[in-house]
Amino acid sequence: MCYNASYLEKKKSKLAERYKNALPPNWKSNIEEFEVLTYYFVSGFEHPKLPIIKHDGIFLYEWGLIPIWAKDASFQHNTLNAVGETVFEKPSFKSAIVSQRCILPVSGFFEWRQLNNKKYPYYIKIEGQEIFSLACVYDSWVDKTTGEVKNTFSILTTPANELMEKIHNVKKRMPLILNQNDEKTWLNPQLSRQSITDLIKTYTETDLVAIPISMEANNAKANRNKAVILERVDYPELQLFD
Repeated sequence: MCYNASYLEKKKSKLAERYKNALPPNWKSNIEEFEVLTYYFVSGFEHPKLPIIKHDGIFLYEWGLIPIWAKDASFQHNTLNAVGETVFEKPSFKSAIVSQRCILPVSGFFEWRQLNNKKYPYYIKIEGQEIFSLACVYDSWVDKTTGEVKNTFSILTTPANELMEKIHNVKKRMPLILNQNDEKTWLNPQLSRQSITDLIKTYTETDLVAIPISMEANNAKANRNKAVILERVDYPELQLFD
């Protein structure tokens, strides 16, 4: 699954340049000043506000989708991800997947490899790409007690590819990574169900790089949001299994 990500880009202009082929000429934004923190490591369970790309612009949305019909926000911890194979059937996502699809730009994401009762953290990125796209769905929810509007999203997941099966070797899942040529298509709110289904597929390109990192990434109570968390740490015992 994908519960932790890295987002290193601060400039809205650079994000706009990266997605210029997917955004319309008159695109909007609710980001006046680009106030998003640099996230070397961010957990979805903290429900951070991150920039997402929609069909009409760039917006800040909170990680953990709350569907419009929800009575409260209590199950937000359970909607960080949406399983691609069942997204059209699950009540939380079946409406959003039809016409409310978006992209989460990331620099990378994190997964854990389990061996001999130990969990080894890895940072996964795409070679040569500062920013790549995770396919998401979004929704807006109004708290009836306060009137507050929460704009939220979830990341889609697929079965793992060969590399990610080795890393995420228990559940064998990975986020749905979009090829750059598919980004504009994914954002199209008029897309047919069959066309959407065709895009929900395992990323099979060989440009994914998995870097083992410090065990400090395992400690949810520590400050993991620091540059050193992305540095490579070699574990001799892992080489025995490669």
